[in-house]
Amino acid sequence: MAITAGGNLNSVPAPQQATLASNYIDFRATGTSGWAQQYLPELMEQEAEVFGQRTVGGFLEQVGAEEAMTSDQVVWSEQGRLHLSYTGTINTAASNTVNIVNDIDGNAVAGDNHGIRLGDTVILASATVTAKCYVSAVPATLVVTCLPYEVTAGTGNLDDVSPAFADGDAVTILVYGSEWVKGATDSGSGATGRTHNEPQFLSFANKPIIMKDFYMVNGSDTAQIGWVETTQEDGQTGYMWYLKAAGETRLRFSDYMEMAMVEAVRPLASSTDVVDTALSGAGTEIGTQGLFQAIEDRGNMTSGITGINAATDLAEFDAILAEFDSQGAIEENMIFVNRSTALAMDDMLASMNSYGAGGTSYGVFSNSEDMALNLGFSGFRRGSYDFYKTDWKYLNDASTRGGINARNTAGGIRGVMIPAGTSSVYDQQLGKNLKRPFLHVRYRASQTDNRYLKTWVTGSVGAATSNLDAMEIHYLTERCLITQGANNFMLLN
Repeated sequence: MAITAGGNLNSVPAPQQATLASNYIDFRATGTSGWAQQYLPELMEQEAEVFGQRTVGGFLEQVGAEEAMTSDQVVWSEQGRLHLSYTGTINTAASNTVNIVNDIDGNAVAGDNHGIRLGDTVILASATVTAKCYVSAVPATLVVTCLPYEVTAGTGNLDDVSPAFADGDAVTILVYGSEWVKGATDSGSGATGRTHNEPQFLSFANKPIIMKDFYMVNGSDTAQIGWVETTQEDGQTGYMWYLKAAGETRLRFSDYMEMAMVEAVRPLASSTDVVDTALSGAGTEIGTQGLFQAIEDRGNMTSGITGINAATDLAEFDAILAEFDSQGAIEENMIFVNRSTALAMDDMLASMNSYGAGGTSYGVFSNSEDMALNLGFSGFRRGSYDFYKTDWKYLNDASTRGGINARNTAGGIRGVMIPAGTSSVYDQQLGKNLKRPFLHVRYRASQTDNRYLKTWVTGSVGAATSNLDAMEIHYLTERCLITQGANNFMLLN
């Protein structure tokens, strides 16, 4: 019997430790490129962190709170304004009639839903004239008769005020008190009399959305264990069996939980049917209102602070203060901005220092040639307002909003101003007034199931739960963002 030896056996020993063609092991697979060098490669076990801190979460942790809920939606009410002020037009100056069109916030006044009553004293102001008037009648639901206290001549009507009101003039009407004669009876109702004013409030609602993600590894792959030294952004360090991808899935999902609360929208009526069909008939209550959409709907927006001219930027800030004065006048505000806006603000503030033309006295204005020059500001005070500036990584990173802003510079978002502190609102679920941060996240939870961030494992790897020859790690959350007092927020476009 003849024995034929294989021709590809690397089995020829050598008398010394020398790498020869006949005695080194070639790890290359047939037909592929692999370890072509004659020595084993030096394997660097530690991952290179080439993108730095990759997560963008943490924004809502700084400015808001989290609270459990059990219902399908959150309903809350916000106070209306205390004082009565409206915009309108002069109907007929000769007969002292004024039309009421909107309230001071631009909301249309319908029917008799205004608070100006018989006997009120008001300030009537157009672009050219201001006059104190007495409300002598409310003859129609959106018309009031205003008699001027001070006239120069004529019959004493609005067209006799100097300078005179004219028919069609746009006016603002502010109630500042009332006047009655001795023994007058404050009675009557409807258009001809005097009724009591009911407090006005606005009711808002938001609903949670369900978010899911998962990671899967085949059962066969779990038998080949490879270790990689990692530094996770959430603080986990050390060697990981290469389920590192599962860890990154969790990190990405954690970011999604925050990004969705910032970016999510409730669809327009024209697109509701399309999204509803894609979600298998979920109904009209789809989507949720995120931070940006809430500010666009109920808050303030500015396109200033460009950094082109420092004086112009400061003037824009003064315009922002004027708007905040007309709203809640929250003194402390946090500004989260992208890099270019942060630098523009630094340059604006530095230019306010007469000794800062050369950039040598930034910061606390005590820099010397022997210390690192501080060219940035973390906060400033203007008027009665304090602003604290922070870079927001979400607006800078090319893989998040930074990439969107770079593509669409005209419609990009450069930052957001958020009031610090708490607001008092009526919670209809609890039936009482509560003080909460202006921003807080509501997540679904009960005694049997907490959906803040659910994680579970399925498959046949480890503790088998199914006949799937793989391991799946699932993530789920159900949450929404509550933006209270959005009129105190400012979106920097």
